[in-house]
Amino acid sequence: MDRNSIIGLLLIGAVLIGFSLWNAPGAEELAQRQKTQDSLVAVEQKAKLEAAAAANAAKTALPAAVIDTLSLSGNEQLTDSLRALQLQQQFGSFAAAAEGTETFTTIENDKLKVTFTNKGGRVHAVELKEYKTSNQKPLILFESDSTVFGLNFFAQNRNVSTNNLFFEPVKKGNKIAYRLNAPGYGYLEYAYTLPASGYMLDFNINISGLEQVIAANINYLELDWKQNLYKKEKDAASEQINSTVYYKYTADEADYLSETSDDEETLPTKVKWVAFKQQYFNTTLIAKNEFDKPTKLSTRHPEGHDSLVKFMTASFTIPYSHKPYESFDMSFYFGPNHYQTLKSYELGMEKLVPLGWGIFGWVNRFIVIPIFNFLGKFDMNYGLIILILTIAIKLMLLPLTYKAYLSTAKMKVLKPEMDEIQAKHKEDPMKGQQELLAMYRKAGVNPLGGCLPMLLQMPILIAMFRFFPASIELRQEAFLWATDLSTYDSILDLPFNIPFYGDHVSLFTILMTISTLMYTYLNSQMTAANPQMKWVMYLMPIMFLGIFNNYSAGLSYYYFLANMISFGQQFIFRAAVDEKAIHAKIQENKKKPQTQTKSKFQQRLEQMARERGVNPKK
Repeated sequence: MDRNSIIGLLLIGAVLIGFSLWNAPGAEELAQRQKTQDSLVAVEQKAKLEAAAAANAAKTALPAAVIDTLSLSGNEQLTDSLRALQLQQQFGSFAAAAEGTETFTTIENDKLKVTFTNKGGRVHAVELKEYKTSNQKPLILFESDSTVFGLNFFAQNRNVSTNNLFFEPVKKGNKIAYRLNAPGYGYLEYAYTLPASGYMLDFNINISGLEQVIAANINYLELDWKQNLYKKEKDAASEQINSTVYYKYTADEADYLSETSDDEETLPTKVKWVAFKQQYFNTTLIAKNEFDKPTKLSTRHPEGHDSLVKFMTASFTIPYSHKPYESFDMSFYFGPNHYQTLKSYELGMEKLVPLGWGIFGWVNRFIVIPIFNFLGKFDMNYGLIILILTIAIKLMLLPLTYKAYLSTAKMKVLKPEMDEIQAKHKEDPMKGQQELLAMYRKAGVNPLGGCLPMLLQMPILIAMFRFFPASIELRQEAFLWATDLSTYDSILDLPFNIPFYGDHVSLFTILMTISTLMYTYLNSQMTAANPQMKWVMYLMPIMFLGIFNNYSAGLSYYYFLANMISFGQQFIFRAAVDEKAIHAKIQENKKKPQTQTKSKFQQRLEQMARERGVNPKK
C-alpha cells in the first residue's frame, strides 16, 4: 500500500471518529433512554405477574379474595396497584368486596339465636334455645364451615359468586341488611328480619341499579345452598335413615329424596319450598311465591365420618328481569319437626313428620296426636302419658276385642265337631269344607268373626310404629331406666356387635318380646292353628327382639303395655263369657230353620265349589 492510500484511510477514520463524537448523546438524553428502557421492562414484568396470578388462581381453584400474594423468581411481592388491578379484572365492579375482615352480628328471639357474617352476607349459625344435643351441648343447627349459601351470576363478562365476598352490614333492632356494593351502579342486598317469637326468619334479596352490570341475556340468578348435617342424636344410624331433602311443588303434596341411598333430582316445575331435614330438626327455605324452574337437589351419605349424617345440596332459580329495582321474598324455618308447629304455617311442612301413608297417617293425625297433645298439656312424665294413651286406645278398641274373643270362643266350642268332620272327609277335603260351612250356617257362627276385628286393629299398631320414632315430644324424655324414650334404652353395653341385634341390651324390648310370647301362647289355647303356624307365631316375637332392640324405647314400652292390658282383658273375658252357655246357644241355633241370608264369604265359597263341580246344597 503506497503513502497516498494510507493517508486516505487515516482521514476517513478521523472523519468517522469526529462524526461519532459530534453525535454522541448528552447526559439528559442518556437518562431519558434509561427511563424508557425501564418502563418497557416494567410493562413486561407486569404482564408476567398477571399471567402468573391467573395461572395460580386456576391451579388452586381458590377465589381471588384469598390469593394475597403471588411470587415470581426472587419471591417479589405484588404491589398494591397490581393487586387492585388483579381484583378489578377478576371481580369487576365488585372488586372492593373481594377482600375484608369477617365480622359477626347476632339477633335473638325466644326460640332462636341467629348469628350472621358479613362474608357472603349470610346466616353463620343458628342455635335452637329450647333443645340440646344428645350429649347436652347447645343445639347448633348449622355453622358457616358446614354450609354454602350465595348467588351465582354472570356480570361484566365475569362469573360472580357472592358466597366469599364481603358485604357491608346495617343493623336496626331485629333487622339486619347486608349490601354488596357495585360503586357507580347499585347494590345487591340480603335483608333479614327476625320476629319476636317463633322459628321463622324473613329473608329478602333486593337488587338495585345492577341492570347494566348483570349480563343483558341473563334472566335468572342461581342460588346455591349446601349443608353438611352433623350428628345431634344418640343413634347415628337411625338419624341417618331419617334425614333427607324434602320439597313441595306449588300445588302438590310434599315429596322427598331417598333416605337410605344417595339420590339426586332435577325438579321440572316451580317449587314452593325445600327442606334439609334431619330426624328431629330441619332447615327449610320457603319462597313467598315460588322458585322458578328448574330446582336441582341431591343428598349423599358421608364415608368415614362418624360425626356427619348427610351431605345435602339445592340449587334454586331466582327470576331476574333487569328492572332498576327488584326483590325476591323468602323465609327460613329453623326449628323442630313438631307436627302442630309445622302445620300452623299452612305450607304443608307437617309432611316432614313421617306419620305413615294412607290409613296409618290418618290414625296418627286424627287419633294418636290429638290424644298425645291433650295429655301433654298436664305436664306429666311421658312414660305416664304413653300409659294413659295405651289405655285410651285399648278402651276404644274394646268392642272389637270383645267381639273377636267371642267369635274365638264359639270356634273353640265347635272344635270337636270340626275335627270330626275333617276326619270323616279326610279323602275329600272339598266335601268336608262344604259340611263345615253348613255347620257354621246352622250354628250362626262366622269363621272370620275373630279375624276381622283384629285386622281392624292393625292400622293402630302400625301407626304407632311410625309415630313413636318420629315424635320429637319424646326426645330426651326419661322414664324408669330409659334416659331417652325417642331412642333405644340400654341396661348393658356390649363390647362387641351382634349381627341383627346390636351392641347393647334393651330391657323394654326384652319385656315386649316376653309379653308377646305369653300372649301368643294364650291365644294358641283358644284357636285351632296347625303346628306349622304355631311355630311361625312364636318365631315372629323372636325376630322382633332383634328389630326393636335399636328402635325407640317408647315404642317397645307401648307394645309391652298393650300386651299386658290385653292379658287383663282376656282374663276378664274368660270370667264373663260362659262357654257352656255358648255351646247350648249354638245347639239351639242348629235346630232353628235356616232362613238367614248367606254371608258374602259363604257365597264366594259356594261359587268356588260350583266351579269345581260340587253341589253346595248336597
